[in-house]
Amino acid sequence: MPRRTDTRQRMVRTAAELFRAQGYHATGLNQVLSEGGAPKGSLYFHFPGGKEQLAVEAVGLAGSDLRDALTAVLAAEPDPAKALSQALELLGRQLLASDFRSGCPIATVALDAAADSEPIRVACEEVYTSWQAVIAGHVGDEDLATVVLAAIEGALLLARTRRSLDPLHAVGARLGALLGRPTT
Repeated sequence: MPRRTDTRQRMVRTAAELFRAQGYHATGLNQVLSEGGAPKGSLYFHFPGGKEQLAVEAVGLAGSDLRDALTAVLAAEPDPAKALSQALELLGRQLLASDFRSGCPIATVALDAAADSEPIRVACEEVYTSWQAVIAGHVGDEDLATVVLAAIEGALLLARTRRSLDPLHAVGARLGALLGRPTT
């Protein structure tokens, strides 16, 4: 049996996974509680702001998890083109592991709820800004980091929709050319 002190963290992590796969509106609180193994009364105890507060925290957690993974991948490879190619490979492995159900951990929530909720929009913006900063630190240019992030986000969406890693491979090859280096 899970420890009581883990309930809040399990709910946030469960919500992050569900929001990533099926979006904000399609994820019910009963589903989060059930899949997170949490008692019904714990939701509003831990999240008095309800589903919106839970989503903000889930976006933050999922965003920091990917930011940390991205930071590690980029730090391990000094060549920006190769590093970004490795980051795309990591994202591709995650897509395959989820049978193309889980693309970007933020995009589904951003598209689904950010227009209706300022706290969720801000949480998504903060995550994207943190990812862009990591990329900019590696490629040395803020505008180029915006292009890279947008290309990766688009590639993830296309890959998920097409159930194919081909868009990730194509973007990886073009990013290598954009950075002035082949990604072999």
